[in-house]
Amino acid sequence: MKFLYEEDIINRIGEKRFKHTLRVVDTAKELAQIYGADLEKTKIAAYYHDCAKIKDYDKLIEECRKYDLKLTKEMKAAPQIIHSYLGAIIAEKKYGVKDKEILNAIRYHTTGRESMTLLEKIVFLADYIEPMRNFNGVERARELAKVNLDNAVYFSLNNTLSHLCKSNDYIVLDTVKARNFILEMEDGKIF
Repeated sequence: MKFLYEEDIINRIGEKRFKHTLRVVDTAKELAQIYGADLEKTKIAAYYHDCAKIKDYDKLIEECRKYDLKLTKEMKAAPQIIHSYLGAIIAEKKYGVKDKEILNAIRYHTTGRESMTLLEKIVFLADYIEPMRNFNGVERARELAKVNLDNAVYFSLNNTLSHLCKSNDYIVLDTVKARNFILEMEDGKIF
């Protein structure tokens, strides 16, 4: 299946990352079918989720300037999140995506956030569990994704937070807020 702007996106992010994108689209579609999400919005959000995942940091910063993305303190401390914010801007300005829900799913697919929508949770989780991901805890996240989306997102956020703590990496506040929101929503009755 050929997608819009495929060649342009491959030129920006590379063939390997593009294959990841296609796996995320497939995984997101499966989750959308399980949880009754809008399939078209899901495909679009998943397709563009990494459209700004540029490996070369200097080129990434150049694109931020081009699209007038002001880097926040958190983005500077955790540069791995920049592509999601830039991706939402590129999806809108270059690829014509106007739906705010889709743009937010792209924007928060790396960090999560409080009050995530169904679409945001699906794209976040699809990126986390796509079939080629291989890290401690991914199988458990995949199992949970089939039966309870909130539990799967919560587990994935906890796993990410644990990894970031062990690596002594900066933790973005949105990730903590996303995790705590689900915990509070479930009155602490997760799993």
